[in-house]
Amino acid sequence: MHLRRRVLVTGGAGFLGSHLCERLLKRGDDVLCVDNFYTGAKDNIAHLLANPRFDLLRHDVTFPLYVEVDEIYNLACPASPVHYQYDPIQTTKTSVHGAINMLGLAKRVKAKILQASTSEIYGDPEVHPQTESYRGNVNPIGSRACYDEGKRCAETLFFDYHRQGKLRIRVARIFNTYGPRMHPNDGRVVSNFIVQALQKKPITLFGDGRQTRSFCYVDDLIDGLIRLMDAPDTITGPVNLGNPTELTIRQLAETVIELTRSSSRIVRRPLPADDPMQRCPNIALAKKALRWKPRVPLEDGLKRTIAYFRDRLAR
Repeated sequence: MHLRRRVLVTGGAGFLGSHLCERLLKRGDDVLCVDNFYTGAKDNIAHLLANPRFDLLRHDVTFPLYVEVDEIYNLACPASPVHYQYDPIQTTKTSVHGAINMLGLAKRVKAKILQASTSEIYGDPEVHPQTESYRGNVNPIGSRACYDEGKRCAETLFFDYHRQGKLRIRVARIFNTYGPRMHPNDGRVVSNFIVQALQKKPITLFGDGRQTRSFCYVDDLIDGLIRLMDAPDTITGPVNLGNPTELTIRQLAETVIELTRSSSRIVRRPLPADDPMQRCPNIALAKKALRWKPRVPLEDGLKRTIAYFRDRLAR
């Protein structure tokens, strides 16, 4: 039997946050969604507003929050280069001050707290695939550092609160995730390619397209986050959550063109600074500790995502 909990989700109106709120409500929890709508959207959670167990609070996590909750999922932070580089100082503040404020709240109310960290903490990796023990290859003064180093600092804070304050923490390192409710202009490769293909615009490929990524469908990722939160307190993480099936960006572009039946052609653009050539998770720990692995094949997930964007663009 599931014990009903009061759960705080920061960044709850964002892409991942809205799916998480939905899943927590479905299993019977009370959900407090906190978002300042910098990149989140009310449309993502509009269908949840009538649910009596769902509350929405407009709030910026860089300021303290005083609420009573049992669990906290800290997802607040712009997660695409377009958005996090627009205001890099605010991005760092969101990661660092946000972590301090949410950890302070967790300490006060004795809540369990999960940090949505990122594969970006590995930087441009020299180890492949990436295991949780790999410490990364990050440029601390580059244009992506506001996000990479902000998230690295947040992990430091989580583990110091755990060691010093005995806080019950979880840290998930999230790899590329895609699905419905992605922001159409967030500059991420899946949404970029789908929107360009549906609008029959040229598909922009940065570099020669041989750089690799692995893509996890949002439903699988949310399942991993919940399993990590529900795991015994001995499992703090960090735990990689992502899909270990690797493909090149060119292969992704060709698959999207095929699935959308688009007449778009592929055009090449220069590779952005500090863009990693390889990014693929080793998920042995998630398989063992959480009994988790992705289940949705790329083609199935892409079809669902294409249907979402097709509907959104038609409005």
